[in-house]
Amino acid sequence: MRKRRAKKKRRIRILPTLPILIVAALGWYFTQTLQGIGAAIVLYFVLSIGFKAWRKSRKTARLRKAGMKEVDVMTGEEFEQFLGELFKRRGFKVTYTATSGDYGADLILKDREDIIAVQAKRYSSTVGVKAVQEIIGAIKMYEATEAWVVTNSYFTKQAIKLANINDVYLIDRQELIDLILNKK
Repeated sequence: MRKRRAKKKRRIRILPTLPILIVAALGWYFTQTLQGIGAAIVLYFVLSIGFKAWRKSRKTARLRKAGMKEVDVMTGEEFEQFLGELFKRRGFKVTYTATSGDYGADLILKDREDIIAVQAKRYSSTVGVKAVQEIIGAIKMYEATEAWVVTNSYFTKQAIKLANINDVYLIDRQELIDLILNKK
C-alpha cells in the first residue's frame, strides 16, 4: 500500500514536467543550442498562459450569455460565478467567499457605501428558512449593511416571513429573470 502511494506521488510530480522536457527536446532538435531550448520553454509558458486566459474569458462570456434555462442546470458553484458576473455588470465589486466555512455568504458585493452579503441558492425546489438564517449570521461576520438571498426558484412562506422580520432582501426566480434581462 505504501509503495503504491509513493509511485502515485512520483507520477504526479513527473507529469507537469513532462511537457517542459518535450518542449526542451524540440528546442534542441531544431536549433542544437541552449538558447533554442530556453526559447522553446519560454514560448511554451507564454502559450500556456495565453491559452488559460483565453479559456477563462470564454467561460466568463458563456456565463454572461446564460439565461434561466442554463441557470437551471448549473452547479451551485457555477451559479455563484454566474451571479458574480451578473452583479459585476450592475456595477458592484464582487468578492467570492471560500467554498466551505463561508459563514453563510457566497458573494460579497460592494458599491460606494454598501457592503452586501449574498447567499446563492440554485435549487429545483423552494428555498426554506435555513438560507435566510445563514445569511443573517453572515451580516456581522462580513460587516455587511445588507443581506440578500438569490435563487433560481421561489421561497417558502416561512422564509419570506423571517426575511421580512430581519430585513433580508429575497430575489426569487422572477426577479432574477428581470435582473438578467436588465429590467431593474
